[in-house]
Amino acid sequence: MTDLNALSYTEEHEWLDIAPSTGSGTSVATIGITDFAAEKLGDVVFVELPEAGTEIAAGTVVGEIESTKSVGELYAPVTGTVVEINDAVVDDPSLVNAAPFEGGWLIKILIADDAADGLLDRAAYVALTEG
Repeated sequence: MTDLNALSYTEEHEWLDIAPSTGSGTSVATIGITDFAAEKLGDVVFVELPEAGTEIAAGTVVGEIESTKSVGELYAPVTGTVVEINDAVVDDPSLVNAAPFEGGWLIKILIADDAADGLLDRAAYVALTEG
């Protein structure tokens, strides 16, 4: 089970698991949507993600999540380059609902320098969703 307190969060209901930087000084973030977002969306039936190698800027739309209730946009929480997408989620979008913090992750991004500023910790995110 993922330690939810070890993750970072965004106001757009995404979570980030930022791996410690390697010798090159760069970090990779695994990104998905939170259980709160997955519950609000309802049953996810389609996920569109950017291709590996795509350069993205924080705050821009990089994908789409469609559910039985609505269509939502996936925003880039950090600036960097997509290094991997979760093909399992593309093939079986219900993983987003079933395991949002485990098998339901969406993309991995090689983070640009200082691009992870302004993220929320678990307590701040919980306060946001309860407010």
